[in-house]
Amino acid sequence: MIASLLTLFVVGLIALVVISIVLSIIGAIFGLFFGLVGFLLFKVAPVLLLGYVIMRFLAPRRSRLSAADRRWLES
Repeated sequence: MIASLLTLFVVGLIALVVISIVLSIIGAIFGLFFGLVGFLLFKVAPVLLLGYVIMRFLAPRRSRLSAADRRWLES
């Protein structure tokens, strides 16, 4: 009787330890994922958007090609 109770206690304790380790690994993975997404969304994306907008305003509207360049491109 005591041996079966002790066996159930040990199995339950091992299950509790394994479940806590698995959940901590899943939590760490989610934490890293959301940290990376937050970094990309709030640090990198605004810089890229600002660079894109600046390049769109600074780029010439039409590229002027000479007649020789146009003939060379079309041939």
